Amino acid sequence: MDATTIGSVIALVGVLSGSVAAFLGKRGENATARMNSEIDQIQEERDGLRKQLAERDARIAELLKQQGDDYVAIARLRAQVINMGGDPP
Repeated sequence: MDATTIGSVIALVGVLSGSVAAFLGKRGENATARMNSEIDQIQEERDGLRKQLAERDARIAELLKQQGDDYVAIARLRAQVINMGGDPP
């Protein structure tokens, strides 16, 4: 083989290795972009669930307060029934 052939083979190997590196780099870039997209979607879903949880907790607190108020009203009414000479259930 003369120098021209050896140079051509070396250039071919260089081009092929560059192509393989570019292909693998692009695949890695695509995988990273896809992963970032998935993480963004998961974070948005998490934020929505946190909002729903906060709303649920507020509603539960409201219902518990109402329940306490109802117990107070029931006790007051029982006391009135007893004061009037009745027998509360």
